[in-house]
Amino acid sequence: MNRTTLINKARAYSEQRGARFTPLREKVYDILLGKHGPMGAYELLDELKLTESSAKPATVYRALDFLLEFGFIHRLESTNAFVACHHFDCHHPVQFLICDSCGDVAEIQSEGLQETLDSQAKKQGFKVSKQTIEAHGLCSECQDAENSAVEEVKHEC
Repeated sequence: MNRTTLINKARAYSEQRGARFTPLREKVYDILLGKHGPMGAYELLDELKLTESSAKPATVYRALDFLLEFGFIHRLESTNAFVACHHFDCHHPVQFLICDSCGDVAEIQSEGLQETLDSQAKKQGFKVSKQTIEAHGLCSECQDAENSAVEEVKHEC
């Protein structure tokens, strides 16, 4: 789905729930949609200031709070950064694959993970209300680059 479609969908979703998808909230969401990878709040602020010179940290945090509340974005706890969600209109468990080299983030839906977690939690008398899993490692491109670098070193010896 393209950015314009997602923004229009987010606006309609907000309005259906009695909330305003203000121009500022839209800009913050659009910035995150256009970014390949996570962004911190101050990085968002710097980007927002390119068009909104009066933007302040509180401005960004209020927009982020709204976007989080409605599920338009996710917060990566381990890096304190934010990524856009493309399927915000359905409640879903969240799993992220985070590349420690290039910073790329992939949101995945692991088959059976939610059921396993819920089953194990139930055995402990616990009810899961929200689940986010962050796995750190290397994406395929960074693995290829790392393997190429190792091969180059081998050839130099």
